[in-house]
Order: sequence, then C-alpha cells, then structure tokens
Amino acid sequence: MAKALGLGGVFFTSPDPRALLAWYQRHLGFAASPEAGVAFLPAAMPANAYTVWSAFPASTRYFDPSSRGFMINLVVDDLDAALAQVRNGGAIIVGAVESFDNGRFGWFVDPDGNKVELWEPR
Repeated sequence: MAKALGLGGVFFTSPDPRALLAWYQRHLGFAASPEAGVAFLPAAMPANAYTVWSAFPASTRYFDPSSRGFMINLVVDDLDAALAQVRNGGAIIVGAVESFDNGRFGWFVDPDGNKVELWEPR
C-alpha cells in the first residue's frame, strides 16, 4: 500500500494573497515569493518538531473566533517575540499562552481572519 509521508503544503484562499504574504513576511519572517509561496525545509525545524494532521468535528469551537474551517500551526523559535511581532502588525491575540509537555502555544487571528496557532517546541 502507498503511504502518505508528510504534509506537502497548506493551500487556502485569500481576498488579497500578495498582501497577506507581505504581512507574514514583515511580522513572522516568511522567506517567500508571491509565485511560489513559502517552503519550510525540514532542516530548519527543531529536532523535536513534527507535523500533525488532525480532523476536528464540524461543531468544534477550537478555531474561534475565525469562521474558517481550518487553523494553521506554525513552529516558531521564540513564542513571546512572535506573538509581540504579530500583535504589533495588527493581529488579534486570542487567549493566553499555554504550556504542555511538547511545548508552548499561542494563537492569533491574521488580517484575513484566519486563526493561527504558534508552537514553540520544548
């Protein structure tokens, strides 16, 4: 049987893809081109980071306050600094930072209304 080996991309719509990409470049350091998007190479990830694929029930409130049916999780090297950067860029911070065995998490809503989870692995 053929198997999926990992997540190959995250694709979604935006009212203004170039403006959203520019916002992420300014506030989270995305290295990208408007034509190709962003490539997160495995070598740049912390050794203890990984990708999760998880389907939530349609009734979940976990993605609130976004009305979108998805949430993107980004691995960051400094959660507190990343949250400050996106807040300074006009993002809405959602909830308080939470700590778990696998690291610390924080959330924000980007200029398109997408809820984004930031993860700083331990």
